[in-house]
Amino acid sequence: MLAVTATRFDPDDPLSALEVGDRPDPTVPEGWIVVELRAAALNHHDLWSLRGVGLTESQLPMILGCDGAGVDPEGNEVVVHAVIGDPDAGGGDETLDPRRSLLSERHPGTLAQRVAVPRRNLVPKPASMTWEEAACLPTAYLTAYRMLFTRGGLRPGDTVLVQGASGGVATALIALARAAGLRVWATSRQESKREQALSLGAHQVFESGARLPEKVDAVMETVGAATWSHSQKSLRPGGVLVVAGATSGNDPSADLVQVFFLQRSVIGSTMGTRDELARLIRFCDATGIRPVIDSVRPLSEARDGFARMADGELFGKVVFTI
Repeated sequence: MLAVTATRFDPDDPLSALEVGDRPDPTVPEGWIVVELRAAALNHHDLWSLRGVGLTESQLPMILGCDGAGVDPEGNEVVVHAVIGDPDAGGGDETLDPRRSLLSERHPGTLAQRVAVPRRNLVPKPASMTWEEAACLPTAYLTAYRMLFTRGGLRPGDTVLVQGASGGVATALIALARAAGLRVWATSRQESKREQALSLGAHQVFESGARLPEKVDAVMETVGAATWSHSQKSLRPGGVLVVAGATSGNDPSADLVQVFFLQRSVIGSTMGTRDELARLIRFCDATGIRPVIDSVRPLSEARDGFARMADGELFGKVVFTI
């Protein structure tokens, strides 16, 4: 089958470690099934894998990809939940299972014609969604959903700041927050990205690091070191800072005085559960919210999609059709 594979690691030139070509069909453990994929979406996780983050040499070659939608053996249209974990081991939440992983970490991923997954990891795809739209939901949009509502505990009328409004998670945060009745502010270094954030639903946009008109109830942080100080300063006393990534660096100043004196909360968030994915899909189906897609290309042209993400010029998701 055609697949996109990490064949080695290269921290400086990750695309040189990428191979697009024929791979064996997936093996199927007991209790798992094979999904015939129709579309798959790209994530920064895939670029980090090519750099050697989260994988070891012994796991290579590894088929990349966390996001996918396709058809199960009974002909049902489904969305694939990427978290491979045991809810019982996580107190009802598979993301808290100490041994949990994502597709493309221990098990081959979705950038392929077929993928094997546990049967419980399938969620029905609404007829109202295209394959490309559905394939965008399991990582970036699920991460955003959990950040806003499960970990952030936000309610209609709250004000939320989204840092770095251009990538998959950030655009998902803007769209979902606006649809849920939040007041949405967003930052970006580039004017074009700020304009796109407005078109997506942000109420106001600001240059990165700009002083805001007032403090916010919550900050959604995926950038890391470059925006951390601004995120803390932008929070009202008692506000919450939800962290789900650190693309610009993972070791900023903690500024603990800001945390304890103003009683701010810093909360980590990773992916989401199968039940949260099902709720997210119902939410999108009911509201008409659809993922922002930067570009669509066939899986055979995956290298071009990876290059676009590596260049940092995208707004929304890169999707591959299969």
